[in-house]
Amino acid sequence: MTPAEMEERAQQFRQAFARLQDEVGKVIVGHAEIVEGVLTCIFAGGHALLEGVPGLGKTLLVRTLGQALDLKFSRIQFTPDLMPADIIGTNVVMETPEGKKVFHFQPGPLFAQIVLADEINRATPKTQSALLEAMQEHSVTVGGVVHRLQEPFFVLATQNPIEQEGTYPLPEAQLDRFFYKLIVPYSRREEIAVILEHTTRAQSPRAQKVMDGTEIVQWQQFVREVLIAQPVQDYLIRLVLATHPQGEFAVEETNRYLRYGASPRGAQALALAGKVRALLHGRYHVSMDDIRHVYVPAMRHRVLLNFEAQAEGVSSDTVLKRILEQVPETERQPAFA
Repeated sequence: MTPAEMEERAQQFRQAFARLQDEVGKVIVGHAEIVEGVLTCIFAGGHALLEGVPGLGKTLLVRTLGQALDLKFSRIQFTPDLMPADIIGTNVVMETPEGKKVFHFQPGPLFAQIVLADEINRATPKTQSALLEAMQEHSVTVGGVVHRLQEPFFVLATQNPIEQEGTYPLPEAQLDRFFYKLIVPYSRREEIAVILEHTTRAQSPRAQKVMDGTEIVQWQQFVREVLIAQPVQDYLIRLVLATHPQGEFAVEETNRYLRYGASPRGAQALALAGKVRALLHGRYHVSMDDIRHVYVPAMRHRVLLNFEAQAEGVSSDTVLKRILEQVPETERQPAFA
């Protein structure tokens, strides 16, 4: 692809991103960074986890996105009594016209393209783990038979803060499969005023479909064509390695407050998120600033705090921001005598 073609294609990407962002913005008031983060996951081909107290619009955001995208949408309300088969589906006994008994797979609500996993941490870890294969492989195995999910496939999950009653922490293996973890804040004064106008009158705004699955897949492929220079990639790698306690690039806060660091999936998420942000800012290569900007939402759920951090009230965001402050963009070369 020539530079001129790349520039034209990048301009089309920004227009498509803005079109979808504006359509969601008709319903969702404020939370611009959260909306951009969710759309980044969509165009990078990843899953999103939204955390916040009830009533902040997490579920509404995902449902609005389901309205704006011409994709099969499914909502799963997670509860303590939900079982894996309720999500994935199960084999049921059917009788053929000849009178024979055969097993027939009855797909569950997971067989959609946008799956809203609502209040995911209110289900038991056993049920939460039922999503692992689907999120990583985009397939489900039942009775030894692999069933492929339709592309594109996204899990957009909401969860309540784990301090609330009736919640279960998500398994680390499942958290690692989320591209971003986004913390949804409280709405501001002026935003609540607009929310009241939208929700307490006769007709509420509704998003219209502006993009289909084929277009999304094409944009996902285009994002991967964005260049990332070796120094930027090395900076990205060192930022990931800096989350490993007692590692070569670990900072003081890493060794003091973290039990485990990020996996290579964290590096993959940083690279793809950086590519999306580069395109949104009119560039066809990833910059150091792109990596710094996407670092916290891509990594906050991939590091595990130790007891000391929990006792002192230190959050993963605090540790990650200290890593950003202390890891240099260019590795310092050792001085030789």
